[in-house]
Amino acid sequence: MAGTAWQGIEAAEPRLFAGAAYAVTPTEQTPPAAVAQIEALARSLGSRVYRCAPSIHDRAVAWISHLPVMVSAALIAACTAETEGEVRQLAQQLASTGFRDTSRVGGGNPELGTLMARYNREPILAAIAEYRHCLDQINQRH
Repeated sequence: MAGTAWQGIEAAEPRLFAGAAYAVTPTEQTPPAAVAQIEALARSLGSRVYRCAPSIHDRAVAWISHLPVMVSAALIAACTAETEGEVRQLAQQLASTGFRDTSRVGGGNPELGTLMARYNREPILAAIAEYRHCLDQINQRH
């Protein structure tokens, strides 16, 4: 689990995977030698290697990777939907590190978000539903 908001060869970082989590998701049909080779490659890059079932991986990354991209993209869309120009302009001028950190992943490569949504649809929808439930609870308290 590593990356940047940039893309292309000019964005390459030689130590990108150093210290990063690397999930290996073999199935019953995956040859043990192939699993060992992939794990060795990941370790050679300095990654922390984890092994899990593909379905567990998909649910976990829906929470910690895919949902943040969706939430961040929705935040950007909601802010740009502000119809009063003066409010939108002041918001842009006041935005600081908190907004930049929160919106960074949603402002990256839109194709990546589309691929996440297409190939991990059900776990993402479940995560969005639970997130919405948590937001609704906050809304009901205030």
